[in-house]
Amino acid sequence: MSSVPRRTRRRTYAFLASAAGLATAAALATALPADAREEHHPHHPGRYQDVQLLSFNDLHGNLEPPSGSSGRVSEVQPDGTTKTIDAGGVEYLATHLRQAREGHPYSVTAAGGDLIGASPLLSGLFHDEPTVEALNKLDLDVTSVGNHEFDEGARELARIQDGGCHPKDGCYTDQEFEGADFPYLAANVQDDKTGKPILDPYWVWKKNGVKIGFIGVTLEGTPGVVSAEGVKGLSFKDETETINKYAKALQRQGVQSIVALIHEGGYPASGSYNYDCDSPGAGDGISGPIVDIAKNVTPAVDALVTGHTHQAYVCTVPDPSGRPRMVTSASSFGRLYTDTTLTYDRRTGDIVRTAVNSANHVVTRDVPKARDITDLIGKWNTLAAPIGDRPIGYISGDIGNTGTESPMGDLVADAQLAHGRELDPKTSLALMNPGGVRAGLTYAAKGAEGDGVVTYAEGFTVQPFANTVNLVDLTGAQLVQALKEQVSGPNEASPRILQPSAGLTYTLDLTKSGADRVVTDSIRLNGAPIDPAATYRVAMNAFLAGGGDGFPSLGQGKNPLVGTDDLAALVKYLTANSTPSSPLAPPAANRITIIK
Repeated sequence: MSSVPRRTRRRTYAFLASAAGLATAAALATALPADAREEHHPHHPGRYQDVQLLSFNDLHGNLEPPSGSSGRVSEVQPDGTTKTIDAGGVEYLATHLRQAREGHPYSVTAAGGDLIGASPLLSGLFHDEPTVEALNKLDLDVTSVGNHEFDEGARELARIQDGGCHPKDGCYTDQEFEGADFPYLAANVQDDKTGKPILDPYWVWKKNGVKIGFIGVTLEGTPGVVSAEGVKGLSFKDETETINKYAKALQRQGVQSIVALIHEGGYPASGSYNYDCDSPGAGDGISGPIVDIAKNVTPAVDALVTGHTHQAYVCTVPDPSGRPRMVTSASSFGRLYTDTTLTYDRRTGDIVRTAVNSANHVVTRDVPKARDITDLIGKWNTLAAPIGDRPIGYISGDIGNTGTESPMGDLVADAQLAHGRELDPKTSLALMNPGGVRAGLTYAAKGAEGDGVVTYAEGFTVQPFANTVNLVDLTGAQLVQALKEQVSGPNEASPRILQPSAGLTYTLDLTKSGADRVVTDSIRLNGAPIDPAATYRVAMNAFLAGGGDGFPSLGQGKNPLVGTDDLAALVKYLTANSTPSSPLAPPAANRITIIK
C-alpha cells in the first residue's frame, strides 16, 4: 500500500467553561520569565511559547461509559487510603478535552494507538466507524497505530483512514463513511512488497511558526498479539531504531521539537492513577518495555506518549544523555487524559525540556455530556439495538475479569470446552488467553433489560474478536510446556496466565522464577496427573491455536478442527445453562492455586 494522504480537516472548536480536574503531576522544574511567553504579548510573540499537548490511548471503541471495573480508576488519598472514581465515556471525554483547551490557543491532541479494535458492540458491530466519527468530533490531531488497528488487516486500516463503505457489509447509513480527519502514523510497519511504511511515518503540527513533529510506532511484537491474517504481508521494525531514524529526518526538515507516539508501555508500581512513579528517583516506579525504549530513544525526542499496557503513569525517564524526559500513559477506555505543557523556544525551535510538566486527569462523569457525541451515540444505538438488546443468559452476580485467574476467563473457557465437546466428545479441556477476555459481566442492569440479564451487546463486549473455537491434539508434554510458557520466554517478565476450563488444576508458585513458577507435579486434569505421552484434545481460539501471545507449543497441535466463533460459543453456553429462575453463578476462580 502507498502512504495515505491526510484528509482535509473539518475542524470546529467548542470552548466550554474551564473546570478543575483531578490530576497527578510530574514536572521538570524550571522557571522561565513570564514576560517571555506569548500569552503576555499576543501581538508580539516572545521567545517562549507554551504548547498544550492533550493525549490519551487504548480507547478500544468505548463510546459509552464502560461498566464494572473497566469504568473506574483508583486514586490514592493524602492519608494513604485508596478510593475509586467512576470514569470514562466519550460524551464526558469530549467535554473534558474541550474544557481543557479553553485559554490555550496553542493546543494539539494526540493518541497512542488502539483507539479501535476489541470494541463494544456499539462500535465493533459497525467495524468501528462510530468511534472514528467520534474521534473526528473530539478534534483528535494525530495518533499512532496500535496492534488492534490491525485486527481486520492493513486494507481495512486504510479504509479507516481514507473512508468508504465496508467491502463486505457496505454502508450502514445513507452517508458514506468519510474516514479519519486525523492521520494514523505507522513508521515501523512496512509493506513487505514495497519496503515502505504502510501509512505516514510522521506528521508536523504547525501554528504561527511553532512546529512540533510527531512520530508514530506500534510495538515490534504486534505479530505475536494479532491474528496472522491481520498482519499478513507486513513487517514490524524495532521501535527505538525507527523513532531515531525519523527524528533525524524531521531535524533535516528543520523540525527540532519532536514527540514520539509509541504503542508500547510500562507497569507502574501502583495501580492508582496518581501514583508518583518518580519516587524515589526519576522513573524508579515504572518497569516494562517502555523503560528500555525511553532510555535509548534519541535525546532529539522531547516527550513520549505511550500505551498498550492500559496503565496510568506520568514519569520522567532519563534519555541517553542522562536528561529526564516525560513518559506518559492515560490508562484505557477513555478514563483518563494527559495534559502536558511543552515550552517551545522560538529561537532554537526546540522544546525547553526543563520546563515540561504533565498531569493525568480523570474523565469524571460529573460534567455535562457533549451533545454532539450524545447524538452520535444515539444514532448508532438505534441501528445496534435490535441485535444488542437480545437476552442471551442470566447471572446471579457480577462475573469479573480481573485477577490472575478471573471468573469471566473461567466462564469463557467452560463455554469453549462445551462447544468443543459438541464438535468432538473426546475434547478434554479448553484454554483461553486472558487478553481475549475484554470485560466482565455485571449483575446490575445497564439498560432496560433488568438485573442479572446478559444481553448480546454485553457478550460482544466480552469477546469482540470473532475468533473461531478450534480443536487440536496436544501431547501431555506439549500441554505442560504450554503452561510453562505462561511465565517463561517472552511471557517471563509479564506473565500471561491462560484461563482454564473446569477440571484443569495446578499450582502457580510466584515466589520462583521463569518456568519453575508452574509446579509440574501439581497439574491435574479431572484429578489425574497429566501423562506426557498421552494425547489430549484441547479447545482454544484460533489466535492461540496459531501460537499467539507467546505460546508456540499451542501452535504445534495436530488434527485441527475449526468450530463456530467464540462469541457464538459463549452465547450458546449462557443460553443453555441459565434461566431467569436459575441464573448462572459466577465461577469461583479457584482452578489455579497461587503461592505468593
